[in-house]
Amino acid sequence: MIETPCVKICTLDVKRRLCLGCGRTMDEIAAWAGMVPAERRRIMNELSERLAAFNASQKLAG
Repeated sequence: MIETPCVKICTLDVKRRLCLGCGRTMDEIAAWAGMVPAERRRIMNELSERLAAFNASQKLAG
């Protein structure tokens, strides 16, 4: 079984091409099954910061 950060809240921000549920980009989601475990882990380690930055930018945009 492939480890995934998916939380079954697949809402995409089309402008940023980002899933607001897990934080992955659309390209990352599409390539996920073909990635080696180390690459998936590297991306998963970035997701909390990525979502926090997105949320902060939304607050600033008002």
